Amino acid sequence: MRCKILHESKDRLRIHFFKRYFSFEEADILETYIDELEYVSKVSVNERSCNAIIFYDTNKRKELLDTLSRFSFEEVNIETPMYTGRDIRHSYEDKIFYHVAVNVLNRFVMPILFRRIRGIIKAIPFIWRGLKCIVRGKIEVSVLDAVSIGVSLLRGDFDTASNIMFLLRFGDIMEEWTHKKSVEDLARAMSLNVDKVWIETDAGDEVLVDVSKVKIGDRVIARTGNVIPVDGTVLKGEAAINQSSLTGESLPVHKEEGGYVYAGTVVDDGEITISAKAVAGAGHYDRLVKMIEESEKLKSDSEDKASKLADKLVPYTFGATLLTYLFTRNVSKAVSILMVDFCCALKLSMPIAVLSAMREAGESGMSVKGGKFLEAIAEADTIVFDKTGTITKADPIVRDVIALGGRNPDEMLRISACLEEHYPHSMANAVVKAALDKDLQHEEMHTKVNYVIAHGVASTIGGEDVYIGSWHFVSEDLGCKVPDGEEYKLDQLSDSYSHLYLAIGKEIAAIIEIEDPLKEGIQKLICDLHDYGFKKIVMLTGDNEKTAGVIASLAGVDEYKAQLLPLDKANYIKQEKEKGSRVVMVGDGVNDSPALSEADVGIAVTSGAAIAREIADVTIAADNLGSLVELKKLSTALMQRISLNYKGIVGFNSLLMILGMTGLMRPQTTALLHNVSTVAIGVKNTTNLIKE
Repeated sequence: MRCKILHESKDRLRIHFFKRYFSFEEADILETYIDELEYVSKVSVNERSCNAIIFYDTNKRKELLDTLSRFSFEEVNIETPMYTGRDIRHSYEDKIFYHVAVNVLNRFVMPILFRRIRGIIKAIPFIWRGLKCIVRGKIEVSVLDAVSIGVSLLRGDFDTASNIMFLLRFGDIMEEWTHKKSVEDLARAMSLNVDKVWIETDAGDEVLVDVSKVKIGDRVIARTGNVIPVDGTVLKGEAAINQSSLTGESLPVHKEEGGYVYAGTVVDDGEITISAKAVAGAGHYDRLVKMIEESEKLKSDSEDKASKLADKLVPYTFGATLLTYLFTRNVSKAVSILMVDFCCALKLSMPIAVLSAMREAGESGMSVKGGKFLEAIAEADTIVFDKTGTITKADPIVRDVIALGGRNPDEMLRISACLEEHYPHSMANAVVKAALDKDLQHEEMHTKVNYVIAHGVASTIGGEDVYIGSWHFVSEDLGCKVPDGEEYKLDQLSDSYSHLYLAIGKEIAAIIEIEDPLKEGIQKLICDLHDYGFKKIVMLTGDNEKTAGVIASLAGVDEYKAQLLPLDKANYIKQEKEKGSRVVMVGDGVNDSPALSEADVGIAVTSGAAIAREIADVTIAADNLGSLVELKKLSTALMQRISLNYKGIVGFNSLLMILGMTGLMRPQTTALLHNVSTVAIGVKNTTNLIKE
């Protein structure tokens, strides 16, 4: 496609494509195509101007330009995100443009008589809302708006009335856009994040396929910790389903044969086979949007306080207006106060400030599901980490397979991988990868697999019970024994490694040693978190005491707890909260979900289990825990901005009121300065909180 460079700086290009305009789909395709280039870090395509702003590796300049010149919509086959928010932005940009344009034409083109008639007609809805509010026995912002507009019209000051209505409508559009965009961003964050699913074939085998290949009528298998990828009917099995993403229900819902399940919900416990009734994700996004719009989840405490404060201040504004008139008998001075209120600025600035912070978090790879969670992070003083996949690497490695009872180590690894491949956990993934690296192929050797949360996996192979999991699960719960004469092998196990135990029958058949090294920079992260306000940093793990102690010492955490079950982790957080702490929990596994729910803010890493991401209030990239520091800085900066907003709005508008009361400013001037300051604060709140 023909294109030219409009502007070029250090690592940024602004490219124009020679096309009249892009459709939404074309803009999404081009943006996705450029974004997938390995040397491009960020790209934004504007469908109106056909311009693209590209941040890239300057060493690849020629390659980038050659690639863009060869681009053709007809020749590329790219799967774009289903919902990008482009239509929402386009719609509200048009609304703002037409609103401003009509106001300019009205002011400078329309004859005075028509302007006045139009002003009276436009005032009717505002006055009607104010009257309805009075009938309900309340004096809120709508009453102040109605009186301000009504008094201006009665005084023949049509320009002031027009300005008030213009800015009120402008504020409504901005607030509506803020809300819509917040809902869309949150829905996309909560949308399905499933790549592959297990399908049951006609022969009864299980096959792993891309989710995009699932067809209506396919039999989809969902087990503990899995996101259900399709709407459908349960053919067999039973499970407890977490439907909080759709219904807000806090407790799992029991589903059995004949029950209906929805895409995007998560299997808390159990296993079901589903007959797909809709393609993957169909309808899920719309249901999410509806659920979020009907909930108060997005509204932060600051937004709620601002809205309530704005309404509470209305009677005081009326009181000041009345007192001024009684003492001065000067209508102009009294109306000058009426032209000024705190409501517009308070109600407009807070949602924009919160949205800006959420957007900034998203640009840094963090998905925040609501403004109240940013506030909670700013106030948090305790942060709790799960060990595996968070403090340690999300990609552990099998270092050794110690076979017992004369068994073959490779065969033991093959059996272990066969069981572990069904469940999304970093240690299970390590076992599966080790088997693949050794080319240890297997068919589905076992019968039905049962997953015991935080313990292990149980199944049957060749008529014998097979288990894999922790020492507590295999030895203490199930009573499996080490073969006679081989107890010394347990004593030789390294404390630096985590261990999985494979048992066949009632005998421990193998011990798998897994190296789970610290993530790079974790010690610096712990120090930085202390520097930015966390007084206590804790590591929780289900691993043994010795291994946990070694990792905790290396990481530099303040405290650690070992050999914990999921409810133990949640109880620890509950106890910390009862002591008065504000607690953030960071985890990635199925067994972290109770703790993530219990914390003031639950943070999941993107590579973790689906249920962890579902329950969490914030998600971050697994390879960028440093974003936790940025999240803390961002949250603190948001609260500082909100505080400054309060002080600035109350201070400036109070000054305008005083100037109006003393007659130093006319009503038109106070109204103009009030409206200009409202817009200025709104614009300021759209800027980044953390400077580059």
